[in-house]
Amino acid sequence: MEKRSLSIAGHRTSIALEPEFWAALDSAAAADGRSMAGLITEIDKGRDPEQGLASAVRVWLLERACR
Repeated sequence: MEKRSLSIAGHRTSIALEPEFWAALDSAAAADGRSMAGLITEIDKGRDPEQGLASAVRVWLLERACR
């Protein structure tokens, strides 16, 4: 697991993901022409409040891969 810190909606948070998910997230952000923090902020806004952010990121990446 790799833990990274970033700002979302004006507050600092950290997310722990496997290196492969960080690489996929970086590729997705680059393909969409935005920052990784911006992409994670979008994922955060769209997730169910009961779902953890790391889980939401993983699910978002899997759904993107299946498109």
